[in-house]
Amino acid sequence: MAAARKAALGPLVGAVDQGTSSTRFLVFNSRTAELLSHHQVEIKQEFPREGWVEQDPKEILQSVYECIEKTCEKLRELNIDISNIKAIGVSNQRETTVVWDKLTGEPLYNAVVWLDLRTQSTVENLSKRIPGNNFVKSKTGLPLSTYFSAVKLRWILDNVRKVQKAVEENRALFGTIDSWLIWSLTGGAKGGVHCTDVTNASRTMLFNIHSLEWDKELCDFFEIPMAILPSVRSSSEIYGLMKAGALEGVPISGCLGDQSAALVGQMCFQDGQAKNTYGTGCFLLCNTGHKCVFSEHGLLTTVAYKLGRDKPVYYALEGSVAIAGAVIRWLRDNLGIISTSEEIEKLAKEVGTSYGCYFVPAFSGLYAPYWEPSARGIICGLTQFTNKCHIAFAALEAVCFQTREILDAMNRDCGIPLSHLQVDGGMTSNKILMQLQADILYIPVVKPSMPETTALGAAMAAGAAEGVGVWSLDPEDLSAVTMERFEPQINAEESEIRYSTWKKAVMKSMGWATTQSSESGDPSIFCSLPLGFFIVSSMVMLIGARYISGSL
Repeated sequence: MAAARKAALGPLVGAVDQGTSSTRFLVFNSRTAELLSHHQVEIKQEFPREGWVEQDPKEILQSVYECIEKTCEKLRELNIDISNIKAIGVSNQRETTVVWDKLTGEPLYNAVVWLDLRTQSTVENLSKRIPGNNFVKSKTGLPLSTYFSAVKLRWILDNVRKVQKAVEENRALFGTIDSWLIWSLTGGAKGGVHCTDVTNASRTMLFNIHSLEWDKELCDFFEIPMAILPSVRSSSEIYGLMKAGALEGVPISGCLGDQSAALVGQMCFQDGQAKNTYGTGCFLLCNTGHKCVFSEHGLLTTVAYKLGRDKPVYYALEGSVAIAGAVIRWLRDNLGIISTSEEIEKLAKEVGTSYGCYFVPAFSGLYAPYWEPSARGIICGLTQFTNKCHIAFAALEAVCFQTREILDAMNRDCGIPLSHLQVDGGMTSNKILMQLQADILYIPVVKPSMPETTALGAAMAAGAAEGVGVWSLDPEDLSAVTMERFEPQINAEESEIRYSTWKKAVMKSMGWATTQSSESGDPSIFCSLPLGFFIVSSMVMLIGARYISGSL
């Protein structure tokens, strides 16, 4: 019986899914796309100063090894032979910047995470040097922003002496998380492969998305030495072999930034197909085929994927929201109104409304479509009746309202409104969120029954690579996916009223920087103060009674 199961499974493919909040390793059946086993480890985020977000590259690497080992143990318990794992794909949080010593393998500084805002003054200084034709955006598809790797790397080179010395002595290597992992897993200081793929390279602001090469003019503008950059490869080819652990000798043959991986995992291979991923942030990508489409409404132009050295490149329009799942983590870790992320659904369900409370979680400024780094988070519309359930509901609504903004921008840029929204990511298990999203967009929301599409996309790229060939990407060979569908349940007028009220709160969040200097007699300042001010000053009267009653 056990032998029959092993034979029936056929070739397996593993996927490292290294995200902002956690690391996972998942193993799929390449013939059916069935998820067989996985393991997950939460990753710490460090906030050494306001606006700074860092992670330990060694902790990230160790979490990958741990997830691989634990998943392999689980497979053995299921009597599945791990020697059937024929390839490994890597999917990763994008833009997060690591610099390490190629002789010792040691990171020279913490990873500066994509959410980090410390480079705001760097961006302001650089923006003064960009001519009217904005060659940075025309070559990269990206606005000059704290979000992307080039300015993070520039800050590290300016401020970390260990890195400066390593560059002078030709010991420094730069990479996004994919590069750090692939280099380490393929041998590290003993012959590790220093590479990235086109999707991750396209998020650095140093990569020409037309020529698919590092761009000397861009590197000169940001004053980045090209010698520290990884080689750029396709998203599906053998980069090297695992050099340690339970899967030693298995090829690493797929690499995609997490949002590109989700696009592949959702099988959005046709021009005009789109998906929205709900993770730490929220990212809507629309496949634009072989052509770069430049947005007039605050979206990014990015590389979607290139599934083989000799295969064509595909591009995408992207709407990026900085804070989605991160707001739930904030309610858990900073305010303590929930003890697990799953509790948010229960709280929201208790009230079924925000009762006029609106939340703008601009913890890292606002991304698309505003690109306003000085915006700050606010909660407004509080009354004595407001409790933690209403705030929980408002937090979920905020994720949906932000998605509505980027979907509206996408529809205007593409000219053909989406008839439904394909979704994935950890937050999609929250049925209240999914129903809210359908109501606020006023179109159906469609969710695959297997939500791990990011890892699936990385596995598909790895399994399809030349020299591996265990996963067919031909449309007729792709497994049919069962879907869960959420239909709008409120009328369009109510949806518009809720959305327009939230938009007013967004305007207040963007006025935070200016109203901070307003005279205290200006009432608008009370709508624009930092989020903590609202929580403390507006709820302090309620704490005693609600603590006793158990509602807080």
